Amino acid sequence: MHVRDLSRFLAELAENNNRAWFVMNQPRYDILRAEFLQLTTRLITGIARFDPAVAGCNPKKALFRINRDLRFAHDKRPYKTTFSAAITASGLKKPSQGGGPMYYFQFNHEGMMTVAAGEYRPPAHRLLAIRRHLVDDAGGFDKVRRNRKLRAGFGDLRRQEELARPPKGFGADDPHVDYLRLKSFVVGRDIALAGMTPEQVEAAILDGFRDAWPLVAWLRAA
Repeated sequence: MHVRDLSRFLAELAENNNRAWFVMNQPRYDILRAEFLQLTTRLITGIARFDPAVAGCNPKKALFRINRDLRFAHDKRPYKTTFSAAITASGLKKPSQGGGPMYYFQFNHEGMMTVAAGEYRPPAHRLLAIRRHLVDDAGGFDKVRRNRKLRAGFGDLRRQEELARPPKGFGADDPHVDYLRLKSFVVGRDIALAGMTPEQVEAAILDGFRDAWPLVAWLRAA
């Protein structure tokens, strides 16, 4: 995958986020999209070596569309300025579908790559299952948090959104009450793409997913 070309395309799209510009640059987009699909296909193969459950994930369905959903949006810019994909065992990539933990990566218009894993804002029934699992398997969650590779690669879970107090049905004395308040169970890191070769980019994504595997496995057991 031509990392520099993709970064340049997304940066130009951010400055010209309109249909006319996109149509004029459609050939560039098609080439980059095909390369991104190839990368996703290779990553699925790589992940399946330590997480066989994702082997059947369809790479085409793992990719997110570049078109934004404008039906209820105040921001009417038609295109996202990212290339992104979510690899899951269920094949469901939208958090609202409750398809379980995912391996997620994206490239943005600022020349940054995000590598993440876990469950971002799962639906209510799924979030409840995770919280119950957190109480029932407090020791297992401790083991995940203490995992040397996960901590070295990502640190702690991202605290993006959380409740001010324990959720309904849980008490302040429950194990890991601070984590019970989370609305997402995700680890992630951002990496600057400048100076990286395509081979280094692919290796960094796969290494990150391998480091995050203990969290994915624990969430899948919920």
